[in-house]
Amino acid sequence: MQQCSLMRALALAAALALPAASPSLAQDDAVAKVGDTVITQADIDRAGEMLGDRLAQVPQSQRKQVLIQALIDLQVVANAAREAGLDQTEAYKTELAFLEAQALRDAYFEQKIDAAITDADVRARYDEEVGKLEPQEEIHARHILVESEDEAKELIKELDNGADFQELAKEHSTGPSAPKGGDLGYFSEGQMVPEFEEAAFALEPGSYTEDPVKTQFGYHVIEVEDRRQQEPPAYEEVAPQLRQAMVRERLTEELEALKADTQIEMLGEDAAAEAPASDTSADAPASGADQQ
Repeated sequence: MQQCSLMRALALAAALALPAASPSLAQDDAVAKVGDTVITQADIDRAGEMLGDRLAQVPQSQRKQVLIQALIDLQVVANAAREAGLDQTEAYKTELAFLEAQALRDAYFEQKIDAAITDADVRARYDEEVGKLEPQEEIHARHILVESEDEAKELIKELDNGADFQELAKEHSTGPSAPKGGDLGYFSEGQMVPEFEEAAFALEPGSYTEDPVKTQFGYHVIEVEDRRQQEPPAYEEVAPQLRQAMVRERLTEELEALKADTQIEMLGEDAAAEAPASDTSADAPASGADQQ
């Protein structure tokens, strides 16, 4: 009984969040009929997508029945509202016009903006952007970070006597890379603080700093393991972000073109106010390297 009550409560709650089923004449995938309105499998699928996490507590085997009941309840109430003449009120017509505009906007975006950017377009843009990149050198370095200059000098003496850099880093370094033997991976110019970067890029592979390098973090002993030309990011890594950027660009261009062909007039108190420009951009995630 308790399980049944839970299912019913969820169905009623779901009904409040779902759009009405379409009064479709096609009944190939019909699962229920409420008055003249047919509820189809497509309606159930759409309802399941809209509810998402709200169905998490419903067993998988019972979700379809919950969604069917939710759509039936929704349609029953919608029919009652029509019989009461609520679909003739100005409030309803205003809300309906707004929802229709939203649905049309979403359809336009999906079919005219998003779908217009093909995989070939993204690949071409990737090749174009990679072609603009200037070759940049990067180095693979390790470091040992300590608090005092004297301690750093003692570590350099130990290295001069044949000590292992990675073991010294694990034992003495106070930086977050200590457990990895001081490994900072590959980095290019502009990713580290200037003092550290200048000393590191002056080293040849297999060498370490003869004197401690002072930065805001403390005193460093730096070893360079390798130098190479930086490879561009792989297409698979950046394709989603690149496509997103292309969609935003196309949306901005399309919106400006549509506005240019449409007579837009500000009325009332807002007539003198300048409308803010549409901002369809998104903050790009900043990349960074392991901190010293």
